[in-house]
Amino acid sequence: MSVYEIVFSPTGGTKRVSEIFTKAFCQDSVCIDLARQDMDGSEYSFSKEDVCIVSVPSYGGRVPGAAVSRLRRMKGNQAGAILITVYGNRAYDDTFAELQDVLEGSGFSCMAAVAAVAEHSIMRQFAKGRPDLEDKEEILKFAAEIRSKMEAGALTGELRLPGNRPYREYGGVPMKPQSGRSCIKCGLCAKECPVGAIPCDRPYKTDTDTCISCMRCISVCPQKARSVSKILLGAGSMKLKKACSERKKNELFV
Repeated sequence: MSVYEIVFSPTGGTKRVSEIFTKAFCQDSVCIDLARQDMDGSEYSFSKEDVCIVSVPSYGGRVPGAAVSRLRRMKGNQAGAILITVYGNRAYDDTFAELQDVLEGSGFSCMAAVAAVAEHSIMRQFAKGRPDLEDKEEILKFAAEIRSKMEAGALTGELRLPGNRPYREYGGVPMKPQSGRSCIKCGLCAKECPVGAIPCDRPYKTDTDTCISCMRCISVCPQKARSVSKILLGAGSMKLKKACSERKKNELFV
């Protein structure tokens, strides 16, 4: 059995959750970064004996479109899939339903799932510092339980996950990062953007039609030259304050 950690994590929150789970699930795994700009997905083909831990963030209650397109090109060949959805303490809505449909459509066999909270990728005050120690302990227990049930052959039934079909509408968010005067045109943001929304020859620009507001450019900028509108950020924070203030729990589905 080979274990693959397949993860889309532009700002690192989903990756932290995925790493905690994967390291507890097995000692050796291969990481596949879905957020790489040159990632196509069609180069990956798995076998029935493999286990794929697929971790994605929830964007407006949906799977990020870039992750969807790359997962759809993979060949599952009935490899077992453990789904991990990470959200910023609001809700994950239809993310699981969409992720399960995408994976099963690519030939994966969905065995179990985990919903986990990480610091919000745009409004960082929500779920700040998560996953924390309490989260880590929970995720470790989830990994151990899934591994135990898998080895006992108890994950053979149909996996029922929350979510609606058709999925909720998501048209993105209006907060598109722009560069400021401290930009030194190093080009790191252009290189790291998952969807190529920043021109390599003009890294101080942003193609707002292509940008998915993943905030990777902000997180990787060595000069902290990229940011979103403070007015829009404040308005968004006020809108989400009630929904995001109460600590949400991590969940296991088997």
